[in-house]
Amino acid sequence: MKICFASHNKNKVKEMNEIMPDGVNIVGLGELGIIEDIAETGSTLEENATIKSSYVYNKHKLPVFADDSGLIVHALNGEPGVYSARYAGEERDDQKNMDLLLKNLDGKTDRSAEFCTVISYIDEAGKKHEFTGKIEGVIIEEKRGNNGFGYDPIFRPSGFNETFAELSSDVKNRISHRAKAVQKFLEYLHQTNE
Repeated sequence: MKICFASHNKNKVKEMNEIMPDGVNIVGLGELGIIEDIAETGSTLEENATIKSSYVYNKHKLPVFADDSGLIVHALNGEPGVYSARYAGEERDDQKNMDLLLKNLDGKTDRSAEFCTVISYIDEAGKKHEFTGKIEGVIIEEKRGNNGFGYDPIFRPSGFNETFAELSSDVKNRISHRAKAVQKFLEYLHQTNE
C-alpha cells in the first residue's frame, strides 16, 4: 500500500518508514514531484495538518497523511506551538529556535512542556481522519545529544534522564508524540484493511 506523507523533510519520511508495518510504503512529496512548499497558514496544528493533506489529495487523489507538530511550553503561554519550526525566523534554523527558546525561558522555574503531533489522514475515498499524540517533559538548560532534529537536544521526556537527542532512535520512535499519533493511525489502518 502506497501512502504519501505530505512532507519535504527526509528525516521525517525516513522515521515514518521505520515505524510502518510491512506492506506500507511511505513516499514523500519529492517522490510525487511536488517541490513547492505548502503554506501552513492555520492557527492550530490541526488546521496546518489538514491544509497539507488536502493539498496533496486534491492534486493526486492518493491516500495521504500530513502531520504538524509543535512544542508547547507552559511558562511561555504555549509557545512556540504552531510556530515551532520557524520560532526564530522563516529560515527554520533548529539551533536558532533552541537558542531563542532557552533565552525566553531564562529565569523561569516552570520548564514543563509537551510535544504534540496531529496527523490528518485522507483515505482513498477522500474521507478525513485525525489522530493526536502527546508526550510530556521538561526543557533542560543546555543542549545535549546528537540524534534527532528540531528541539530534541533540549527536551527531556518525563521518566527519562536523557533528552530526545540522547535516546536511540528505537526508543524515541516508541515513545515520541509522533509515534503515539502514528500508533493510532496504524491501528486505524489495520482495522480498515482487515
